[in-house]
Amino acid sequence: MDRRRTPAELESTASAGNAAVPGPGSGSAAGDSANASLPVLPPALAKAQESFVAIWGQMGATWGISRTMAEVHALLYITGEPMCTDDVMERLAISRGNASMSLRALVDWQLVTRTHKRGDRKEYFTAEQDVWMVLQAVVRERMKREVQPVLQSLYELRDATEAARPGNEALTSPTGNALTTPHNARVDAMIELISVIEQMGEKLSALPSDELRDVAQSVAQSE
Repeated sequence: MDRRRTPAELESTASAGNAAVPGPGSGSAAGDSANASLPVLPPALAKAQESFVAIWGQMGATWGISRTMAEVHALLYITGEPMCTDDVMERLAISRGNASMSLRALVDWQLVTRTHKRGDRKEYFTAEQDVWMVLQAVVRERMKREVQPVLQSLYELRDATEAARPGNEALTSPTGNALTTPHNARVDAMIELISVIEQMGEKLSALPSDELRDVAQSVAQSE
C-alpha cells in the first residue's frame, strides 16, 4: 500500500542540518537513479508544495476524480516543470501503476501534456499552467461524464409518459391525464434546467481563456 509523506514528515527530513529537499528537475549527489532528475528544494518551498498537493488532492472528489490523480496534477502544476513517472513516484511516494494510471487520465482530461527532453528517452509530463484553461478542461469532462448522461436519461423518462406511445393509452383518460400532466411538467422543468447548464458549459468551454476570465470577473463583480 502506498504511503504519502505528510508535510511534517517532509519538513523533518529536510530540516536536518538545514538540508534541502529533492524536487523535480535535477539529480542527487548519491547518483540514485530514482532521483536522477530531482533538484534540491529549500525546506520551506518543499513544505509549501507538499501542502498544496494535499489541499488539491482533497478537492479531487469534487472533480469526480481520485485523490491520487488530483495530487499528481497538483504536483505537476505547482512545480511548473516537466516530470517523468519516476519523478512523480518519488515526490508522492506512490507506485508506478498509480503514477502511470493517473498521468494517462490527466492526459485524457487535457490537463497534462506529454513532452520529451533532448537526449532523454523517458516520457515527461507538463501541466497546463493557465488556470482558466484548467477550469475549462474540468467543465468539459464533468459535462461529458455527468450532465449529458443525466439529460439523456431525463429525455428517456419524458418519452416514457408520452400519451401517443404504444401501451400508454390510459394516460389519455381523465385520471391518467390528471396524474401525468404535472409529472411531465416537473420533468420538463428539470430538462430545461439541465439543458441550460449544458449550453452554458459548452459556451464557457469554447471561449478563449482570457475572455472566460473577463466574463467570470464581470459576473462576480456585478451587483
